[in-house]
Amino acid sequence: MAQTTNNFLNQKMIPFFQKIAASRHLTALRDGMTAAVPMIIIGSVFMILAQFPIPAYLNFMAHTFGKNWATVLQYPTNASFHIMGLIAVAGISYQLAKSYKVEPFSTMIVMVGAFLLTIPMKIDKAGALWVPLQQLDSAGLFIALIVGLFATDLYVWLVHKNLTIKMPASVPPAVSSSFASLIPGGVVLTVVWIIRLAVEATPMKSIPNIIIFFLQQPLSQLTNSLWGALVIELLICILWIFGVHGGNTVSGVMMPIWLGAMAQNASAHAAGKALPNVVTQQFWDNFVHMGGAGATLGLAIMIALFSKSAEYKTLGGLIVGPAIFNINEPIIFGLPIVLNYQIAIPFIVAPLVNVVTTYIAMSTGLVARTMGVMVPWTTPPIISGYLATGHISGVILQIVNIILDGLIYYVFFKRMDRAKLKEELALEK
Repeated sequence: MAQTTNNFLNQKMIPFFQKIAASRHLTALRDGMTAAVPMIIIGSVFMILAQFPIPAYLNFMAHTFGKNWATVLQYPTNASFHIMGLIAVAGISYQLAKSYKVEPFSTMIVMVGAFLLTIPMKIDKAGALWVPLQQLDSAGLFIALIVGLFATDLYVWLVHKNLTIKMPASVPPAVSSSFASLIPGGVVLTVVWIIRLAVEATPMKSIPNIIIFFLQQPLSQLTNSLWGALVIELLICILWIFGVHGGNTVSGVMMPIWLGAMAQNASAHAAGKALPNVVTQQFWDNFVHMGGAGATLGLAIMIALFSKSAEYKTLGGLIVGPAIFNINEPIIFGLPIVLNYQIAIPFIVAPLVNVVTTYIAMSTGLVARTMGVMVPWTTPPIISGYLATGHISGVILQIVNIILDGLIYYVFFKRMDRAKLKEELALEK
């Protein structure tokens, strides 16, 4: 029976999930969105400096040398947070075109233009045309994803149909690439323009309004709910048990929503308003996945401190360091957790418990919500809890979650440790 189950997993389930994780569009979406992370981290550093949650520091920043330095320090934050959509469409289209072996830079330029074409421009009193900055940040993320994926597919299809201008071999490559993009680029922009005109003839009036109404609002409500978060976490854990990187697979789809929720919290925090979202990127990185997927920091600590078997004692010394920085591939493949029915239950239950405790604590106000600071996912717990929320309650919640995770893993870990010790003693005889 066990052999039949393993064969089914190895021959059917694992290849299926690996195929999904490695799909062209999901990979481009994940890698393209990753391009925005450095800018978000840079903006977060300046946000921390501008709004470090110590009253005396904030007072000093607001009344020194006749200038509000908190506002000045947030200039780089505005220049990074408010271009997430622009970076996303550029990164996704670049990665997707490269996967099709189509010249990526020219494709990216066309998609940036197509993205801007979807945005209703504003005209000031002097007659100057300008782009609303909010349409380039989280508000425009869904449009950026659609343009980056589907408009790029149209562009690539046209290129593969040889609907391009061929230049002589003597023409420099840069010039040749530019002319090659004229026809497919023109078609893409024309199609987007026609869609925009059609939308403007409806009560929705603009493409951003349609995306917000039909996609962003419903999905945000789902992912910002407890049940939605539980479903997402369950999927992440199940994929990992089958040996597929659950975080990469799921975040490729959900990261734009989580980053968008993070940006909304950041804007609300800067304006002194109540933070609207519980489920953000930091919700997962800093409170659910402590130690990595499966919330394995508690398990790693127990293996390092309480193992009786020689094998697990050695393993514990190797895995606890990376686990502190939320890197748990050593424990996932070293214990192992992949395809290990003995540890699968706590690997699923522990992070689900973290989702419940964190969501309830933040939604009820017992713990401060994440304030929109992009805390790197490798930041150790305790530090990350304070940076993400700006409050000691974030630290306390992390400690509680780590203890709960350890208790959930304890019985399963001890059973495995006893079995391993028994094997070692039998070999010594």
